[in-house]
Amino acid sequence: MKGKFPVVKNLKIFGVISILLCITGFVSLILLPFGTNLYNLAIDFAGGTQIEMNMHTEVTAAVADEIAALVEEQTGVKPEAPVATGTERDHVMIRSTSLDTEQRAAIIKAMQEKYNLTDDDLEKSDDVSASVGNDLKKKAFTSAFVAVVLMLVYITFRFEFTSGLAAVCCLIHDLLVMLSVYVILQIPLNQNFIAAALTILGYSINASIIVFDRVRENMHIARKETFEEIAEKSIWQTMGRTINTTLTTLFMVGMIFILGVSSLRDFTMPLLVGIVSGAYSSIFLASPLWAFFRKHLRKKA
Repeated sequence: MKGKFPVVKNLKIFGVISILLCITGFVSLILLPFGTNLYNLAIDFAGGTQIEMNMHTEVTAAVADEIAALVEEQTGVKPEAPVATGTERDHVMIRSTSLDTEQRAAIIKAMQEKYNLTDDDLEKSDDVSASVGNDLKKKAFTSAFVAVVLMLVYITFRFEFTSGLAAVCCLIHDLLVMLSVYVILQIPLNQNFIAAALTILGYSINASIIVFDRVRENMHIARKETFEEIAEKSIWQTMGRTINTTLTTLFMVGMIFILGVSSLRDFTMPLLVGIVSGAYSSIFLASPLWAFFRKHLRKKA
């Protein structure tokens, strides 16, 4: 299209950018089977200690920060952000790397003295096995794999196999970008990652389908144009909608990140990155990859 930067023809440029964004996440996955872990594994995956106490009052963000500081002062170990539990949010869950009996006793005693609690207010004090974390990791990878395969089947049925292949490449790209963020920023990798990853998979595939739909519509109208020209036109026709949707979503999630408690920030930070990555892949990768696969795979066939 005249006067606009050609997206489809510059797939190599966007591909190099994507490789640079994904390489950290890809390398971190490759190293896992060899015993090298680059992630900041939380108790959900690595195992550790969890203590739950009845506070008899609502556990606010300020109280949670106080408890985190108290635990670090007593043990020298920085815990995960304490989480309010219970229907009335009057219980607090303290989670940390494995603590010995003396360290646990020190935390419980300090909590009792500071918040006027008794032994009866201790609801739980136990260890989470690393084997539970390993099982959770397997389920996380299985969930992502099944989601990607089912999306490939759906896109292939609705459009064609080459478009499904392009969509899957974009989904893998978005997951690797998220993993890169977890490694670089050392965000605790916990159950929130599974929720964030599956959310981004759904968000990204929806944005790609919008562009694919416009490509299909234009194919029926502009029969004399090449597929690359149709894809280029479709990208620019849907770009405004994609950007507006992304900015709206970023604003809402950004407010949660700014105003939410620390436990929510660990979830929303990778989500913010995933939303941007999903918009990037749906605009600059999805249709250009579809055109690339359509050209080369059909030529071989």
